[in-house]
Amino acid sequence: MISRILFSFTLLFIFSCKNESKPNVIISAKNEVHYAKGFSIQNYNGYSVVKVKNPWPKATKTYTYILKEKNGIVPDSLKQNLIIPVPIKTIVVTSTTHIPSLELLDEVNTLIGFPHCDYISSEKVRARIDAGNIKELGNNQDLNTEVLLDMQPNVIIGYGIDNKNPTLDNLQKSGLKVMLNGDWNEENALGKAEWVKFFGALYGKQKQATALFTKIEKDFLKTLRIAKIAKTTPSILAGDMFEDRWYLPRGSSWGSLLLKQANGNYLWQETSGTGSLSLSFETVFEKAKSADVWITSGQFSSLKEMTNANPHYAEFNAFKNKNVYSFSGKKGKTGGILYYELAPNRPDLVLKDLVKILHPELLPSYEPFFFEKLK
Repeated sequence: MISRILFSFTLLFIFSCKNESKPNVIISAKNEVHYAKGFSIQNYNGYSVVKVKNPWPKATKTYTYILKEKNGIVPDSLKQNLIIPVPIKTIVVTSTTHIPSLELLDEVNTLIGFPHCDYISSEKVRARIDAGNIKELGNNQDLNTEVLLDMQPNVIIGYGIDNKNPTLDNLQKSGLKVMLNGDWNEENALGKAEWVKFFGALYGKQKQATALFTKIEKDFLKTLRIAKIAKTTPSILAGDMFEDRWYLPRGSSWGSLLLKQANGNYLWQETSGTGSLSLSFETVFEKAKSADVWITSGQFSSLKEMTNANPHYAEFNAFKNKNVYSFSGKKGKTGGILYYELAPNRPDLVLKDLVKILHPELLPSYEPFFFEKLK
């Protein structure tokens, strides 16, 4: 009899242990991210594992974050990583490229702090700034630690240009939760846009984020197919002068790739690397004097402004033919240019604009969203 009782107790103990372990049963361990190279999301029962792999060029460390749902049980093997309870209720972001994700996910009201608020163009966010609901945090490389400690946001989304981030390190030492975001370092246009899933995971809105991205992806790929039927490939000059140097995108940058995807011949598309090339005026003029189209950097809003800055701009054929385009027209009320904020998140709109510029016959009824022809 005693042996039977012990046996029954043993069975009860075993099954009880099994029931307690259920929260760690894998729901889906596959990576939910498909285009972006800089992060991954793996979902488990009660928590998600977010890994940021490439927050800046040539980064060698992977940053792992655990997003823990209410009553979720995180395995001991993952407890050494930063654990963030989700869904979050308050957030601080540090790049304008983070803003559109909050807006798309209807979570603008959770934003409570930002460095250099004047850069923000979003009307919804500007309204919260004007109402005093979003605090100014100073310089991105020297965030106001005192204000942040007083605010105690659920999470701070930071970024770095290299492995030296003393401000973010100090915030973490002070007990604040900091996650790195590397959207700016993505080369693929859809890869940049896919970072909306990063924010979706923080708010418990992964399905909504995936649906939003899927629509952007679908529209982007549709425009890509349209661009491929173009019968011409116009030559393209990009950028302009700044402090005696001409800056234009390198061949592997997302801007250069978008020009190619729009079926254009960007004259520096064969150069290597991301970021910008820095060239002399003479070098650019020699190669691009006869370019069909000129996409400026966005610092000018008229042809007259261009020649006032540099009379030699008028010697380019694209200028003579008034085929100069800029994205500087749409600005927030404090001067922030909408393109810098929204374009990385909406490559579908950027590509459509470029196809309209280069091949207007393919999109006869479309009006460009970001770009306008300078007059």
